[in-house]
Amino acid sequence: MMVEKPDTFKHAPLPREAAEIRTIESADIFRGANEIMIRHDGVVYRMKITRQGKLILNK
Repeated sequence: MMVEKPDTFKHAPLPREAAEIRTIESADIFRGANEIMIRHDGVVYRMKITRQGKLILNK
């Protein structure tokens, strides 16, 4: 079974932008908290730092 891929994806970077990917420190996002909410395309996601220091993203 073949799966068709869309010609464009609105969140995918263009090839020339690949070297310009922004890096943000998690400490700047979380600001001392261990859980934040992220709204993306009208859907709210929860991002959490685990006790082991890993990130988990849930819908």
